[in-house]
Amino acid sequence: QVQLVESGGGLVQPGGSLRLYCAASGFTFSSYPMRWYRQAPGKERELVATITSAGVSTNYASSVKGRFTGSRDNAKSTVYLQMNSLKPEDTAVYYCKVTLFRLKWYDYWGQGTQVTVSS
Repeated sequence: QVQLVESGGGLVQPGGSLRLYCAASGFTFSSYPMRWYRQAPGKERELVATITSAGVSTNYASSVKGRFTGSRDNAKSTVYLQMNSLKPEDTAVYYCKVTLFRLKWYDYWGQGTQVTVSS
């Protein structure tokens, strides 16, 4: 079955960096765009970045442009989110998502990884 497993979150000081990972299985990874979302306490889940099947990263949230970079390794079925110059407002649970067609379109989510930016 489809599985998405995020990792790499943690506690980091403002200005620091983290790299998130999302390991995928159960579908033809190289054929689908992958997306990173985040959800902060009390806020709606928001799209952070889209990484196309070819590895082009796009659709960055305005708040992360120039600081976050999405990428993927199709050979490893893994998508990444490099986060630099982190700010306290980046604190959230980060999720990866894929949308697959199974008689109709379904969204599949990972369990999320917590990122906390604090001094």
